[in-house]
Amino acid sequence: MTSALTEVRRRAAPAEAPSADRRKKPPSLRKARTFYLFVAPWIIGFVALTVFPLGYAFWLSLTDSDGLSPRTHFVGFDNYVEIFKDPLTLSSLGKTGLFALVTVPLSILAGLLLAVMLNQPIKGRGLLRGLIYLPAVVPPVGAALTFRLIFDRDAGAANGVLSGLGANPITWLVDPNVRYVLYALVLWGCGGSMIISLAGLQDIPRELLEAAQVDGASYWQSFTRITVPLLSPVILFQVITGVIGSLQSFAPLLLSSGSLSGAGTVPQGNYLYMIHVFAQYFSASRFGYASAMLWMLFAVILLVTLVIIKVSARTVFYTVEPGGQK
Repeated sequence: MTSALTEVRRRAAPAEAPSADRRKKPPSLRKARTFYLFVAPWIIGFVALTVFPLGYAFWLSLTDSDGLSPRTHFVGFDNYVEIFKDPLTLSSLGKTGLFALVTVPLSILAGLLLAVMLNQPIKGRGLLRGLIYLPAVVPPVGAALTFRLIFDRDAGAANGVLSGLGANPITWLVDPNVRYVLYALVLWGCGGSMIISLAGLQDIPRELLEAAQVDGASYWQSFTRITVPLLSPVILFQVITGVIGSLQSFAPLLLSSGSLSGAGTVPQGNYLYMIHVFAQYFSASRFGYASAMLWMLFAVILLVTLVIIKVSARTVFYTVEPGGQK
């Protein structure tokens, strides 16, 4: 009887509240801690390798730093004002714009034509795709030095072919011929554009092309009225990335001098904006002015990208709208 009463009292007694250390943490808090633990390496790298260098470069752009003296003077926006007064800076920016205007459309067009050809059921197309794409994975330094050897006046393969045909050798790596060598170098790496366009072509429903063929549309009509509109987002992506890459092009320095120490030997036809930035940094030791030039280039790239996106708003066809409706 006593044991039965004890059992009843034990069950009727209020349960002990669990201690604070034994309480389980909410699942959302545990997930948040796990998330930040996994992304912490990226956040640390982003802050250390991107945010801090950008902030430091902006601070340098407001000084007259030469990169050597520990003492620098704050000059405000004088370096930015000088950019618009320096004829060499404006000239190099204009040449860079012309370079982008020529090479970006040529690269995209060449990649698209190659993608259309290699999208056909032909023998060995896998091998051809690999061979054409191979130059795109060659490091820019190796590609530029290779072209420098090919177009060397005395021992280059290009003049060797011309000599075999009975023609006189050409001095390729000086003005005005060097710009054509640079364009050839850019087109040589159009395999990356080909792969992107090929992926876009294979994403186009075959039923649309077959329906157009049944309706009597020619191949050119199907290409211009079905293929190109459906590829317009891919083309827009290539235009934006191509413009960004060409405005930051550094290949002319390696193509002309063969080393990073010869910025002054670059022909004027290939004296692009980034070459001038490099010369200001390491030849003139004007770290403040060069940093201001880089920030100005960032502003130009941002403005050009926004303009391209705005202009293309009515010409780019998306199969899925932003709201998720087709």
